[in-house]
Amino acid sequence: MPNDFSSITTEAALEERLSRPTRLAIEAMSKLEGDLLVLGIGGKMGPSLVRLARRSAEAAGKRDLRVIGVSRFSAGGLRDELERERIQTLAGDLLDETFRDSLPSVPNVLFMLGHKFSHGDGPSQYWAVNTWLPGVLADQFRNAKIVCFSTGNVYPFTRVDEPAPTEETPCQPIGEYAITALGRERMVEYVSRRYGTRAAILRLNYAVEARYGVLVDLAEKLLARTPIDLTTPCVNIVWQGYANAVALASFGIVSSPPHVLNLTGLGNLQIRELAEQLASRLGVEPRFAGDEGSTALLSDTRRCHELFGPPDVDLDDLLDLTAAWFRHGGRTLGKPTKFQVRDGKF
Repeated sequence: MPNDFSSITTEAALEERLSRPTRLAIEAMSKLEGDLLVLGIGGKMGPSLVRLARRSAEAAGKRDLRVIGVSRFSAGGLRDELERERIQTLAGDLLDETFRDSLPSVPNVLFMLGHKFSHGDGPSQYWAVNTWLPGVLADQFRNAKIVCFSTGNVYPFTRVDEPAPTEETPCQPIGEYAITALGRERMVEYVSRRYGTRAAILRLNYAVEARYGVLVDLAEKLLARTPIDLTTPCVNIVWQGYANAVALASFGIVSSPPHVLNLTGLGNLQIRELAEQLASRLGVEPRFAGDEGSTALLSDTRRCHELFGPPDVDLDDLLDLTAAWFRHGGRTLGKPTKFQVRDGKF
């Protein structure tokens, strides 16, 4: 099928592209031994991930492999859509002990749990979701292979003219969200070390697609003629389809203690240049504010690319996709990344 991202203007086409089996995803599912349970699929990445897993399993000749997605499914319609695509769904609140006890015992479990803090939310609730719950679930599935999403926010800000943090860089989280994310890692690590549970932890920096991500944030500001803040001058972004494929492939690198992996792509991208390229595609003039800063939250992703190859979608594709989506009035998720935030308060 064509790789023309500027032609993706409907949600059906976008979901098809996000979940289209790649060599990496097919190989990952061909090697997966047993069923896959994905916890917390109701967020930005979950639906496309379970679709990718289902389609890739079938492409690998493993039609009987079960892909099971768990969520509260508070948004109408998603559960029925997934069931029609042969993805088994379980609806419930993972904070509910009775519901957790009802989950099937499977050999492969992927954690997509996590929540950024937002105005009016109770911090204790999000400590529970981000830190306590992953520990409880890791203990429950101690005999399974576990892949757990984390975030590059666990690293300190680094100068853009210096090497970005590697997986060995000491963590220095800023703010409660980043601290609870590190807490999630530590709880999984504790279970892994105590019981020999094989796990992988993926520190993701800014997955993007047409409805969400740094490029969507920039496009919205450009079209609203709102100045773009340059205080945080650089970002790392990666095509969401690649991030999901790496998550599936990471069952092949689990270890005890957990294998930690930075997950992003495309190098350190200048916000000014991204905005200018996107503005050109949208036919608007960019406006900027603030002095261009010298530090940002960045990650060195060489280890990931050495293991799994580089992202299969380049920057021009992502810019074309974003511009076409906005020109055709595409829906967004209304969840800004807040990549400009520097005090850790999301």
